[in-house]
Amino acid sequence: MSIEVRNINKRFGEFVALDDVSLNFPQGALTALLGPSGCGKTTLLRIIAGLAQADSGQVLLDGNDASHQHVRQRQVGFVFQHYALFRHMSVFDNIAFGLRIKPRNQRPSATEIRDRVHHLLKLVQLDWLADQSPSNLSGGQRQRIALARALAVEPRVLLLDEPFGALDAKVRKDLRRWLRRLHDELHVTSIFVTHDQEEALEVADQVVVINKGRVEQTGSPTEVYENPATPFVYGFLGDVNLFTGRVNQGVLHAGGATLEAPQFSDVNDLPGVGYVRPHEIDVLPYRPGAEGIVARLLHVTAIGPLAQLEFQREDDDHLLHALVPADVYRKLAPRPGDRLLLAPRRLDVFLEQAA
Repeated sequence: MSIEVRNINKRFGEFVALDDVSLNFPQGALTALLGPSGCGKTTLLRIIAGLAQADSGQVLLDGNDASHQHVRQRQVGFVFQHYALFRHMSVFDNIAFGLRIKPRNQRPSATEIRDRVHHLLKLVQLDWLADQSPSNLSGGQRQRIALARALAVEPRVLLLDEPFGALDAKVRKDLRRWLRRLHDELHVTSIFVTHDQEEALEVADQVVVINKGRVEQTGSPTEVYENPATPFVYGFLGDVNLFTGRVNQGVLHAGGATLEAPQFSDVNDLPGVGYVRPHEIDVLPYRPGAEGIVARLLHVTAIGPLAQLEFQREDDDHLLHALVPADVYRKLAPRPGDRLLLAPRRLDVFLEQAA
């Protein structure tokens, strides 16, 4: 089922949670709503589910206005961050709950319920835990049971609110890969909320970056990471080095650094900020008069295939970070205190009024 929201607005007193948000969620896609805490992503998810009402705007399910439909009419499965399993019920009964409370004329038979629950337990790879209490399960197992319960009623849409937020890092990584495989098997239109950039970029088909109630950018994980539309997206999706200065006729003058910004060849002396990711900086031996940013090495973390280097610029004392292959680092063999040259391979500049 396709989902569309049009001109959604929501306030809580003076606080603007959502400001004229319009989005399309393609049928069968897994979409991540990504942004910092308080940006409005969970509010939007709850409005789509019917658990909250927008002040204005529409929610369309398969092209039909569902803005005033009750949550049950929307056929939505919702998975919460903290599992929300019934402690007094077994794992089997938790999954069966949504089926057993259906109206009599829609309720499957006891045999059908049993078969569906066992099928779902196998699907989430926990069929051996059917008779266990949720209190006996690990956090990762509880979240998979919560997902099975949401899928039991055969929802047209699956909504997940920070589904892995309460889990430790390793379990979180394992579960998000499992969720991706499960989605590829089921193809249920799904939306999940997260503030974890790596999670969104690894799992989703489409990423929606939200900030202060407004959509900053929508696109595939590759699109939003490789071509950030705004300074916020650039800074939020991974580490970045900032070069603050003035743009004049296609050049950013940032302290002692002169960096090319050809897209602004017609700009005359306006403030701007250059953005460079650590892996897009070449680290070179220092040579007097050579082009590049002169910096002194402060610290190195060289574990595994990549070395992380921290520098301090000589012209303005700002810190810079570079990420280089371990073999490049070993060949260069720098030591803390050494003077080196940094040469950005790619620079994206935003004028300060846009930033």
